[in-house]
Amino acid sequence: MPTVSVKRDLLFQALGETYTDEEFDEMCFEFGLELDEITTEKEQISREQGDGKASGASEAVLYKIDVPANRYDLLCLEGLARGLQVFTNKMDAPRYQRVSPASGEPQRLIVTQETAAVRPHAVAAVLRNISFTPERYDSFIELQEKLHQNVCRKRTLVAIGTHDLDSISGPFTYTAKAPAEIRFKPLNQTKESTAVELMSLYKTDSHLRHYLHIIEDQPAYPVIYDSNGVVLSMPPIINGDHSKISLKTKNVFIECTATDLTKAKIVLDMMVTMFSEYCAMAFTVEEVEVVCPDGSSCMYPELAYRTESVSSDFINRQVGIKESSESISRLLTKMCLRSWVTGTGDQIQVEIPPTRSDVIHACDIMEDAAMAYGFNNIPRTTPRTYTVAHQFIKFIKFPLNKLTELLRQDLAAAGFTEALNFALCSQEDISDKLRKKISETKAAHIANPKTAEFQVARTTLLPGLLKTIAANRKMPLPLKLFEISDVVLKDETKDVGAKNSRRLCAVYYHKSPGFEVIHGLLDRAMQLLEVKPARGEGYHIQAADDSTFFPGRCAEVMVRGQSVGHLGVLHPDVISRFELTMPCSALEIDLEPFL
Repeated sequence: MPTVSVKRDLLFQALGETYTDEEFDEMCFEFGLELDEITTEKEQISREQGDGKASGASEAVLYKIDVPANRYDLLCLEGLARGLQVFTNKMDAPRYQRVSPASGEPQRLIVTQETAAVRPHAVAAVLRNISFTPERYDSFIELQEKLHQNVCRKRTLVAIGTHDLDSISGPFTYTAKAPAEIRFKPLNQTKESTAVELMSLYKTDSHLRHYLHIIEDQPAYPVIYDSNGVVLSMPPIINGDHSKISLKTKNVFIECTATDLTKAKIVLDMMVTMFSEYCAMAFTVEEVEVVCPDGSSCMYPELAYRTESVSSDFINRQVGIKESSESISRLLTKMCLRSWVTGTGDQIQVEIPPTRSDVIHACDIMEDAAMAYGFNNIPRTTPRTYTVAHQFIKFIKFPLNKLTELLRQDLAAAGFTEALNFALCSQEDISDKLRKKISETKAAHIANPKTAEFQVARTTLLPGLLKTIAANRKMPLPLKLFEISDVVLKDETKDVGAKNSRRLCAVYYHKSPGFEVIHGLLDRAMQLLEVKPARGEGYHIQAADDSTFFPGRCAEVMVRGQSVGHLGVLHPDVISRFELTMPCSALEIDLEPFL
């Protein structure tokens, strides 16, 4: 869920009323939101970067509110305040309008054929005679970033560009050119550069480097020019400095380039509906004509309203309430879904505004009715049908899961405790700490790991169990742990280049190595798997060399002539690298050959 930070005093000013923290928390809950944290900018910086960085930071109270991922209309203070005011019956949901410019001739954005191979779609709109304050400006910029990270999927689907319309002149051209042919001064830079130079420059930029991969391998980069050849932006990377908006900007030209036209329309609608209330004609947006490569043209933003028909019986049955059609209509209207009773049976007409792109089906309308009614107000009832959950279907379709479940119970009965560890780990965990080279592990690497602890998918279950022991060293000895789960191994024969493999791993940690205990667990597992201790068609162990284990204390597990794993006493270096101090023996085998 996205988290929106808003200044408490500004929010209360927009709501036209002051609340205690408890009252606001309760109102958020009733509206389907969660007040996650109450903090200040200074406290937040101090916690994240240290007290030294926090000096001079604002001490204004911040509300951090968790918003559902599909409610793009609540990602800024304007949308939050508007939604809560409608919910508390302090205002009616505004009606957004697309208007023609006073001159009668709309701005034009011409899309050329060259963009088809890179980002083929574009939409645009104008916010005319808008009034910015520092708070409104910051909210405007923050909403762009929130949308970029959310519905725009980090600019891969849609990229938003905002420009001071008074500093440029239409018609505008959206095209694609070779990187060396694109030259302009980007936002907040002091000199002009080619696109090639900019891509090199931004490789070290902590913010923009995450978006370079979207176009850097393309032979042509998308670019938008005005009629005088001034570069507005090179989407999805950076805008031009010439047309940047400021507090003095009165007319904002908004363009969205995209690989997904539907998402582009949603993003444009969100940007203009959230901030059109600051225009001289509130809640109006000036249209822009977008000319497609085939010569056809469309007017944007669409700001489309549509109606859906639902029955009150459907909502009552699904939610578990008994409300009249008129009552349900009022509940939906509180959620910015203007509704009215048709008079035909129990049918209710629901108008979906352009801000509610999350409403796709009747079940979404039902959910909003339940939210407005109050989840805590829905009567609690006992299900009329008594059912018992069973994994039978799961076992039929996935016999490996059935085998796993059966083994878990018997291994626990043998005195071992089950552990469940992360499927991702660091490179060091599966290589250096186990005395192996990373190139030998067949590990699938994470392209952009958030932390060093989650760099690769695990190729063995052993590091997870050893880290579990390290975290529980104060527990009484011996520690006997096991895990049955998947590892991931590279496999060029698979269409995704990797495969999952179900493994069983167990460790014994005590003052003595306890090889006989692990060997005994192997014998018990083989007994359960109905594999006899014999060469040929049975199982046996034979001496083996593995750098993870102590020399001369490692054995290979052979089943029907095939190696399925190893057991033995771990090498002292392995034990010390996992911050352990006592001997440890381990067993790890592949379970899939036993199906």
